[in-house]
Amino acid sequence: MTDLEKVNKEIGRYEHALLAFSAREKPDGSLELVIQLKQMLPGVHIYYAPLHPRDVAHTQFPWTFQKYLYDCLHDYMVELFLYTPQSLDAPHESGR
Repeated sequence: MTDLEKVNKEIGRYEHALLAFSAREKPDGSLELVIQLKQMLPGVHIYYAPLHPRDVAHTQFPWTFQKYLYDCLHDYMVELFLYTPQSLDAPHESGR
């Protein structure tokens, strides 16, 4: 089984109501985890996260993958904010 097949097998154990997961091999042979909305919205990017071969080969891959996936989900959800209090171009509060 190739690393890509192993990752795709593990991804197949997860289903999310809003997000789709996949993996792809880049031209240099490295792997990426891909996270995107099932129903894409204008301006919403696709999240790419590198997968290291030693992590895929590790005997604890299912557990480390789950933690990595959840960490990536957290990062992706935070990146989807349009504005935060720290945004320099955030609209000013009005009428509050």
